[in-house]
Amino acid sequence: MTLVNTPRSSAPGGGPGRGGSTWEEGLPVAVPGSGGRPRAAGGPWPLVREMAGTTLWILALCLIGFVMWFAFLSRLHYDRVQVEAYANFRVNLALATAPTGPTQPADPTKLLAPGTAVGVLSIPDIGLTTVIFEGTSGRVLESGPGHLRDTPLPGQPGVSVIFGRRAAYGGPFSRLPWVHVGDVFTVTTGQGVASYRVIDLRRGGDPVPPPPTAGQGRLILVTADGPPLAPFGVLRVDADLVSSAKSAPAMVVTPAEVAASEQVLGTDPGALVPVVLWGAALLSVAGLLAWTAQRWGRWQTWLVAVPVVLFLSLSIADQVACLLPNLM
Repeated sequence: MTLVNTPRSSAPGGGPGRGGSTWEEGLPVAVPGSGGRPRAAGGPWPLVREMAGTTLWILALCLIGFVMWFAFLSRLHYDRVQVEAYANFRVNLALATAPTGPTQPADPTKLLAPGTAVGVLSIPDIGLTTVIFEGTSGRVLESGPGHLRDTPLPGQPGVSVIFGRRAAYGGPFSRLPWVHVGDVFTVTTGQGVASYRVIDLRRGGDPVPPPPTAGQGRLILVTADGPPLAPFGVLRVDADLVSSAKSAPAMVVTPAEVAASEQVLGTDPGALVPVVLWGAALLSVAGLLAWTAQRWGRWQTWLVAVPVVLFLSLSIADQVACLLPNLM
């Protein structure tokens, strides 16, 4: 039954008239078939509208957070990791504990962990000095260029490959198209300094140079080609080793063991689970904000909520980056 408000009908003399209500004016009246409970003013719709509006605001903040992360904050992440990695790698060089192959120096039975610093790349002509890490997944390339695990380390015989991002997370290879044939650069590893001379820049469809002769080395630098955040191809810079080749340990990582996420323009589907979980947390926050906005007030609620929403937005942006091509 439904409760309604009915005016009081009074007969002459102030008593209730015939057919009049026995309830005072303005008080709820139980109407048969209504269930006997008063209905809240406006029903659930104000809360639904508030939640819809809050969700739209959160989506806008997520978009802003995503742009901020890729355009500015990811660079801070790259710079911080590079400073720490460079300092630690110098210590490893001094102690002769820097990696010289695909396995850990202290335990040759274990592979290097993804993200282990393996060298320092320096290309003076484009003003680049950056630490190289083991692995080429999107997560590793957030910290800097990565060494393809099934290739020898730079300075060793054979063809070494290094991937680097074009724009996001510092975009260390953003100026790679500016190198010229004949430019010389160096890579420092646990075996010393190796010098390379650029022999060509190639894109899709360009001829591949002949492989190096036995005992010689080559380094291929790989990044995305095209607009910064909308790559349509791959740029490769081939450089031949011009210093003495270092001894190389046996390769224990085969191409079959390199995951698809570590290949050119690979993506990491494993990041989808964190994205869903962070998204669920964001949706829960939207419902909580809609509820508190009706009780605390909208501005008071958002004053508390903005830092929380920005944190969740940036966390989602970091995971979404792994779902995008690793060379972006």
